[in-house]
Amino acid sequence: MRENYYHLLGIAPSASADEVKRAYRKLAKQNHPDISPSPHAAQQFVRITEAYDTLSDPSRRAVYDYKLRRDR
Repeated sequence: MRENYYHLLGIAPSASADEVKRAYRKLAKQNHPDISPSPHAAQQFVRITEAYDTLSDPSRRAVYDYKLRRDR
């Protein structure tokens, strides 16, 4: 696995769908390339969105969690 999406979003693996959404929105606002002056904002925004897309979909999250446990 490349990186831990839970750590990236700053949430626990047991986080609810609402917690995932709140964490994503907070980080997306901070790292949006149109708002953030950081030269790495666009790259970080893509990573955050990828994490959200995976963790917000129950079937994709189940596969991700399985791989996370397997790779330990």
